[in-house]
Amino acid sequence: MSKTNAIRILESKKINYSTCTYQVNEDKLDAVTVAIEIGAEPESVFKTLVTRGDKTGINVFCIPANMELNLKKASIVSCNKSVEMIKVKEITDITGYIRGGCSPIGMKKEFPTYIDETSQLFEEIYISAGMRGMQIKIKPDDLTKLVKGSFVDLI
Repeated sequence: MSKTNAIRILESKKINYSTCTYQVNEDKLDAVTVAIEIGAEPESVFKTLVTRGDKTGINVFCIPANMELNLKKASIVSCNKSVEMIKVKEITDITGYIRGGCSPIGMKKEFPTYIDETSQLFEEIYISAGMRGMQIKIKPDDLTKLVKGSFVDLI
Protein backbone atom coordinates (compact mmCIF):
# COMPACT_ATOMS: atom_id res chain seq x y z
CA MET A 1 0.00 0.00 0.00
CA SER A 2 1.22 3.47 -0.87
CA LYS A 3 1.48 5.89 2.02
CA THR A 4 0.11 9.22 0.95
CA ASN A 5 0.74 12.47 2.75
CA ALA A 6 -2.73 12.19 4.31
CA ILE A 7 -1.97 8.71 5.66
CA ARG A 8 1.41 9.80 7.05
CA ILE A 9 -0.30 12.66 8.88
CA LEU A 10 -2.98 10.35 10.33
CA GLU A 11 -0.29 7.96 11.55
CA SER A 12 1.86 10.72 13.04
CA LYS A 13 -1.18 12.03 14.98
CA LYS A 14 -2.14 8.46 16.00
CA ILE A 15 -5.65 8.82 14.57
CA ASN A 16 -7.56 5.61 13.88
CA TYR A 17 -8.45 5.07 10.22
CA SER A 18 -8.63 2.35 7.63
CA THR A 19 -8.20 2.41 3.88
CA CYS A 20 -9.84 0.73 0.96
CA THR A 21 -8.73 0.62 -2.62
CA TYR A 22 -10.69 0.51 -5.85
CA GLN A 23 -10.12 0.26 -9.58
CA VAL A 24 -9.80 3.73 -11.12
CA ASN A 25 -11.75 4.54 -14.26
CA GLU A 26 -10.18 7.68 -15.75
CA ASP A 27 -13.49 8.51 -17.46
CA LYS A 28 -15.43 8.34 -14.19
CA LEU A 29 -13.59 10.09 -11.36
CA ASP A 30 -16.74 11.28 -9.63
CA ALA A 31 -17.39 10.41 -6.00
CA VAL A 32 -20.61 8.47 -6.70
CA THR A 33 -18.61 6.07 -8.89
CA VAL A 34 -16.07 5.75 -6.07
CA ALA A 35 -18.89 4.91 -3.63
CA ILE A 36 -20.14 2.17 -5.96
CA GLU A 37 -16.61 0.80 -6.40
CA ILE A 38 -15.99 0.53 -2.66
CA GLY A 39 -19.51 -0.69 -1.86
CA ALA A 40 -20.45 2.29 0.30
CA GLU A 41 -23.53 4.48 0.48
CA PRO A 42 -22.90 7.64 -1.59
CA GLU A 43 -24.05 9.68 1.44
CA SER A 44 -21.08 8.33 3.44
CA VAL A 45 -18.44 9.11 0.80
CA PHE A 46 -17.37 12.74 1.01
CA LYS A 47 -15.85 14.57 -1.92
CA THR A 48 -13.39 17.40 -1.34
CA LEU A 49 -14.19 20.61 -3.20
CA VAL A 50 -11.84 23.57 -3.32
CA THR A 51 -13.21 27.07 -3.84
CA ARG A 52 -12.00 30.64 -3.94
CA GLY A 53 -13.90 33.22 -1.93
CA ASP A 54 -14.00 36.88 -2.89
CA LYS A 55 -12.83 37.87 0.61
CA THR A 56 -11.10 34.91 2.25
CA GLY A 57 -9.40 33.20 -0.68
CA ILE A 58 -9.17 29.39 -0.74
CA ASN A 59 -11.73 27.34 1.20
CA VAL A 60 -12.25 23.57 1.34
CA PHE A 61 -15.67 21.93 1.49
CA CYS A 62 -16.43 18.24 2.06
CA ILE A 63 -19.88 17.09 0.99
CA PRO A 64 -21.59 13.76 0.28
CA ALA A 65 -20.78 12.19 -3.09
CA ASN A 66 -24.34 12.43 -4.35
CA MET A 67 -24.89 16.08 -3.45
CA GLU A 68 -23.95 19.45 -4.87
CA LEU A 69 -22.36 22.27 -2.92
CA ASN A 70 -24.81 25.09 -2.25
CA LEU A 71 -22.60 28.05 -3.15
CA LYS A 72 -24.81 30.51 -1.25
CA LYS A 73 -24.47 28.48 1.96
CA ALA A 74 -20.75 28.02 1.29
CA SER A 75 -20.34 31.80 0.91
CA ILE A 76 -22.13 32.50 4.16
CA VAL A 77 -20.24 29.98 6.32
CA SER A 78 -16.88 31.07 4.86
CA CYS A 79 -17.61 34.81 5.36
CA ASN A 80 -17.62 35.62 1.66
CA LYS A 81 -20.08 37.39 -0.61
CA SER A 82 -19.40 34.71 -3.21
CA VAL A 83 -17.33 31.59 -3.74
CA GLU A 84 -16.52 29.79 -6.95
CA MET A 85 -14.92 26.45 -7.68
CA ILE A 86 -11.24 26.70 -8.56
CA LYS A 87 -10.26 25.62 -12.06
CA VAL A 88 -9.22 21.99 -12.48
CA LYS A 89 -5.77 23.10 -13.69
CA GLU A 90 -5.24 24.92 -10.35
CA ILE A 91 -5.90 21.92 -8.09
CA THR A 92 -2.35 20.58 -7.94
CA ASP A 93 -0.70 23.98 -7.50
CA ILE A 94 -3.06 24.93 -4.66
CA THR A 95 -3.52 21.61 -2.85
CA GLY A 96 -0.67 19.36 -3.94
CA TYR A 97 -3.24 16.79 -5.05
CA ILE A 98 -4.78 15.86 -8.39
CA ARG A 99 -8.41 15.83 -9.53
CA GLY A 100 -10.05 12.68 -8.26
CA GLY A 101 -7.48 12.31 -5.49
CA CYS A 102 -7.84 15.49 -3.44
CA SER A 103 -7.92 14.90 0.31
CA PRO A 104 -8.85 17.51 2.92
CA ILE A 105 -5.89 16.17 4.93
CA GLY A 106 -2.35 17.25 4.06
CA MET A 107 -2.83 19.99 1.51
CA LYS A 108 0.14 22.25 0.76
CA LYS A 109 -1.30 24.83 3.16
CA GLU A 110 -3.92 24.72 5.89
CA PHE A 111 -7.12 26.17 4.45
CA PRO A 112 -10.42 26.86 6.19
CA THR A 113 -12.30 23.55 5.95
CA TYR A 114 -16.02 22.97 6.23
CA ILE A 115 -17.58 19.51 6.45
CA ASP A 116 -21.25 19.00 5.76
CA GLU A 117 -23.14 18.33 8.95
CA THR A 118 -24.66 15.14 7.51
CA SER A 119 -21.28 13.49 8.12
CA GLN A 120 -22.27 13.31 11.78
CA LEU A 121 -25.01 10.81 10.89
CA PHE A 122 -22.31 8.20 10.25
CA GLU A 123 -19.93 6.51 12.64
CA GLU A 124 -17.29 6.72 9.89
CA ILE A 125 -17.12 8.43 6.52
CA TYR A 126 -14.90 7.99 3.49
CA ILE A 127 -12.62 10.69 2.11
CA SER A 128 -9.90 10.59 -0.50
CA ALA A 129 -6.58 9.25 0.75
CA GLY A 130 -4.77 11.74 -1.48
CA MET A 131 -4.53 9.60 -4.60
CA ARG A 132 -6.91 8.08 -7.09
CA GLY A 133 -7.86 4.54 -6.19
CA MET A 134 -7.72 4.84 -2.39
CA GLN A 135 -10.14 6.08 0.26
CA ILE A 136 -9.67 6.69 3.97
CA LYS A 137 -12.43 5.63 6.39
CA ILE A 138 -12.40 7.93 9.42
CA LYS A 139 -14.66 9.19 12.19
CA PRO A 140 -16.11 12.60 11.27
CA ASP A 141 -15.04 14.10 14.61
CA ASP A 142 -11.45 12.95 14.09
CA LEU A 143 -11.37 14.47 10.61
CA THR A 144 -12.84 17.76 11.79
CA LYS A 145 -10.34 18.08 14.65
CA LEU A 146 -7.42 17.17 12.40
CA VAL A 147 -8.19 19.74 9.71
CA LYS A 148 -9.46 22.29 12.25
CA GLY A 149 -12.75 22.19 10.39
CA SER A 150 -16.36 22.95 11.19
CA PHE A 151 -19.56 20.97 10.73
CA VAL A 152 -21.95 23.15 8.73
CA ASP A 153 -24.96 22.92 6.41
CA LEU A 154 -23.59 22.96 2.86
CA ILE A 155 -26.25 21.23 0.75
